Amino acid sequence: MKAVAWSFVGIRKRSGFEDDLAKISPLHVIAVGLVAVLLIVLGLVVFVNWVVAK
Repeated sequence: MKAVAWSFVGIRKRSGFEDDLAKISPLHVIAVGLVAVLLIVLGLVVFVNWVVAK
């Protein structure tokens, strides 16, 4: 989860990146990334509907 969060922000030390590469598989990164994108999109939709409703 932290590796995907750091990739969304774009800030990461090289040593942390190398540790992540050794510990996680690409399938985990893809799955968590898709869930994170889905949550962000749903959050934006809810926020826009809330603003428009007022």
